Amino acid sequence: MSEPVFRRARRDDLPAIVALLADDDVNGWREAPGEPLAESYVRAFQAIDSDPNNELVVGEIDGKVVATAQITYAPNLTQQGAWRAIIEGVRVSSQLRSHGVGEMLIAHMNNLARARGCPSTQLTTSNPRRRAHAFYARIGFAQSHLGFKRELT
Repeated sequence: MSEPVFRRARRDDLPAIVALLADDDVNGWREAPGEPLAESYVRAFQAIDSDPNNELVVGEIDGKVVATAQITYAPNLTQQGAWRAIIEGVRVSSQLRSHGVGEMLIAHMNNLARARGCPSTQLTTSNPRRRAHAFYARIGFAQSHLGFKRELT
């Protein structure tokens, strides 16, 4: 297997990104892959792509999108005004999980955060994702906080 190449996502990557989001046994049911894509995906992509504090990344192997993640940079007053780097929407094709692609993707995201001067990266993952929890711990993330979520609908 070739190593993935990571780059900023383009609009034409959107169907593959949505397919990766749907290729998820925990939250895939929320997504609507296929063509035509829901306009809400296009609007969200445009908002992310036009915001200098957001970057949507894809990983390609032999020209095929096999991984994705989003990083958001947020200013904070804590840590003497340090910026936070928040990683979201991490997905690797189910056919390539446990092959090192996720570790390379997270390393790429950490490098983006370093380049922006962020002292750390943070992420959340759903409680049922036990394998993901073990993965993040193995690559150096500490379970340092307790997160909460409230649905607004």
